[in-house]
Amino acid sequence: MSRSTLVRSRSEAVLSLVGNTPLVPLHFEAERLTIYAKCEIFNPSGSIKDRFAKCVLVDAEQRGALRPDSIIVECSSGNTGIALSMIGATLGYPVRILMSASASEERRQLIRQLGAELVLFDSGGKYQTGIEMSRAMAANDARIFLPRQFENSINAADHEHCTGQEILRQMPGPIDAFVTGFGTGGTLAGCGRAIKRRWPAARIIAMEPAEQALLAGECPCCHFIEGVADGFIPPLLRDAPLDGEVKITSAEAMAMTRRLHREFGLLVGTSSGANVSAALRLAQDLGPRATVVTLLCDRAERYFSTALFAAPEN
Repeated sequence: MSRSTLVRSRSEAVLSLVGNTPLVPLHFEAERLTIYAKCEIFNPSGSIKDRFAKCVLVDAEQRGALRPDSIIVECSSGNTGIALSMIGATLGYPVRILMSASASEERRQLIRQLGAELVLFDSGGKYQTGIEMSRAMAANDARIFLPRQFENSINAADHEHCTGQEILRQMPGPIDAFVTGFGTGGTLAGCGRAIKRRWPAARIIAMEPAEQALLAGECPCCHFIEGVADGFIPPLLRDAPLDGEVKITSAEAMAMTRRLHREFGLLVGTSSGANVSAALRLAQDLGPRATVVTLLCDRAERYFSTALFAAPEN
């Protein structure tokens, strides 16, 4: 078997694991409400970003944008970096991830364990610093391929034609609201378009950290919901059919995340807790018969060194 055939066989095995994640009802007894959560934690690297990594790199290969000597370079707060490292490894490409020095230690270790090069930088609270670094690297090295997660239309298109369609198949009845946080904006834009096309009355809602509610016109500040609201409104979000936003505090997000751990046995990260908090608030506003869908974005193992696990045991 040739090396190219071996790499292709190996990559197909991993790529087949991405997507088609379950959507489960979460019954909140105290609130007497049920919301529906799509379990992106079942993707192979443990987050929804596996979808982007798969679609953008497979597309680049098919277009010839990835060559045998290519180097994949991307700025990431963690999950996209882990996903690109995983897919890059299975496709046989070197990966370089630029990440803020404030990101959790677990995310760094996962990226390195997948064989990628990790470059830490002092963001000064500005995610754009890393994006500008990646562009400068690409300008000086023709081998570098930039996935450009914040502006690549493939990101939103994949969620529209894959994630969104999965949700519609899994929820046969009307969807009253879909809510999730945004990092790149691709999930909100893509899933929002798919859901609106089938159910025009559905409300597409952005979850924002209360400490950094950019869509609400507030100034950015510190929050502890990793992977969302990176200090600017991403270009992909401009095409999202948004009907509003729900602000969730870091304290609310962490409390709900612990509740998901201990009441539901779902070991998820703080962005998932924030999404579920927002979905529950919408369900309370819309009434007990409303169908509200959200996402469980990533797993808890990349948060062990964060404030989420710093609380004393009950």
